[in-house]
Amino acid sequence: MDVRSQMRRSARFNRDRTAIITETTTVTFGESWSRGCRLANGLAALGVRPGDRVGGLEDNDLAAADFYVGCAAGGFVRNPLYPRNSPEAHAHMLDHSQCKVLVVDPPYVDAVRGMEHELADLHHIIVRDESYEDWLASFPDTDPNPAIDENDWFIIRHSGGTTGRAKGVGYTHRTWINASRDWFYPFPPVETLDVIGHAGPISHGSGYFFLPGWMAGAANLLVNGFDPVKVLDLMERHGVTHIFLVPTMVNAMVRHPSAAGRDWSRLKCLNIAGSPITDDTALLAREVFGERLWQLYGETEALPAVAMSPSEWFGKWPGSTPLRAAGRLMPWSELEICDPDTNKVLEVGEEGEIVLRTDGQMLGFWDEPELTASRVLDRGDGRPWVLTGDIGRLDENGYLYVLDRKDDMIISGGFNIWPAELESVLTDHPAVVEAAVFGVPHQRWGETPFAHCQVDGTTAVTEDELVQLCATTLGSCKKPSGVVLSTDPLPHSPVGKLMRKLLREPYWSGHERRVAGS
Repeated sequence: MDVRSQMRRSARFNRDRTAIITETTTVTFGESWSRGCRLANGLAALGVRPGDRVGGLEDNDLAAADFYVGCAAGGFVRNPLYPRNSPEAHAHMLDHSQCKVLVVDPPYVDAVRGMEHELADLHHIIVRDESYEDWLASFPDTDPNPAIDENDWFIIRHSGGTTGRAKGVGYTHRTWINASRDWFYPFPPVETLDVIGHAGPISHGSGYFFLPGWMAGAANLLVNGFDPVKVLDLMERHGVTHIFLVPTMVNAMVRHPSAAGRDWSRLKCLNIAGSPITDDTALLAREVFGERLWQLYGETEALPAVAMSPSEWFGKWPGSTPLRAAGRLMPWSELEICDPDTNKVLEVGEEGEIVLRTDGQMLGFWDEPELTASRVLDRGDGRPWVLTGDIGRLDENGYLYVLDRKDDMIISGGFNIWPAELESVLTDHPAVVEAAVFGVPHQRWGETPFAHCQVDGTTAVTEDELVQLCATTLGSCKKPSGVVLSTDPLPHSPVGKLMRKLLREPYWSGHERRVAGS
């Protein structure tokens, strides 16, 4: 089963139904498939062949849908870039995956200008300016119909590149379909005439929602640029039924005065994933949207792994604390907690590295066999396991608690401290919008937690008050040694990840290592 065949079938049987909604236009399935075929034929005219990689640097607009559909129709391997990345990161991703052509929206042309003359494999840059529609129309909309196997590459999704050079995570047609299918397993079914909302770029996490919507005959609503009020307005106006949001988006939306009291009667599922969500934001989102919140955990390399419905998330389960969990184990996904050093499987309740095995996992990192070997564990029992680098534990009811990233752990006076645990406590304070905790050097303890907090600027709070809050909640050994308060937003990666390391770096100036011993 390949993506192209599934998309073509849905375009045939839903030809006159709405497939794509943007802020300015709508197109039917027939029209979108026609546009995709034209793009596929246009790329083929430039020498792109099935299996070749094509880069895309774009916003959420009609042309982004063309790119998704066109690459599927032509059998080309989509390589999404991230607009917030640097030119150097763009060049690395294009060169690393040997892209032949790059399609780019006008706002990002300067960031890639001249790269077709600098990169060995990149021969053409297509700028989707005012001439794009005429260029697209100049090619036939006949289906190129290449021979595609389910084990052929479908997409290369690079990591965000927050630390070091970004790595390409490769999916085949089969694994992409499996990931999309399993992601939607716990949700209310997607039906014809539903509307799938994309508040974030379909080049990233929200892209997992595009194919299930298309295959069901539902419309995909593409929102260009995240603005909380705009997203709320478009969700309500178009009757969005399913939407993917990262916690920072949810936080901004539910705290806007206009969020409550809107008509959310068509909303079936608001899926929150991508990073941990605080208790306060989750509870406020429940007040605004009702019993429509689903949480899901996985990572680009292997997903989905755990999920939970509103009743599981906000219910009472003896022996569990669902509000602090990432979800419960899903069918068809395998998860173990292992010793980070020996990979020995640990018992329920013990803390260790989360190790996954799913139908929708990567085959490996693109063109990096040594890196693949370091993250893939082959026990000789079938499909290899993926080492996530996340630290967590399972409880007796199958709830997973993600404690932190393995390389973000703070060791202070012999105690292991996970930044996310402190961040959750800090954001429980009504003044704190978001918190970042990281280790800084300490003469006595080796290193100690330190916090940067974005505050709302209106609610009274002091640094000492937040330190005491952590000490009271978690114990004195885990309290931060200092807190910086600011109304400025904390830094995030191009894909929305909180960049603790960027905040941490100045505190380690003059130190050879980013860890310290006591």
